[in-house]
Amino acid sequence: MDHPNLVVVHSYGTRAEAELAISELDSADVPATIQSDSVGGMREHLAWSGFGFQILVREEDLATAREILNPRASPTE
Repeated sequence: MDHPNLVVVHSYGTRAEAELAISELDSADVPATIQSDSVGGMREHLAWSGFGFQILVREEDLATAREILNPRASPTE
């Protein structure tokens, strides 16, 4: 993604959770990327002890991305 206005939509504690979130966003045609400090994947625990695995989206996609990653619970019948 080469857009200057990227914002964090959500942070996860593991790369696997972040990858699942990216898949959900991709299926809705919302471009996203993961930002983390894990020393090139060699030290995953560093990301966990810092800001985690952050999902970045374009600023104009923020509301849509939030809706996808945090769906409201449907009312019970």
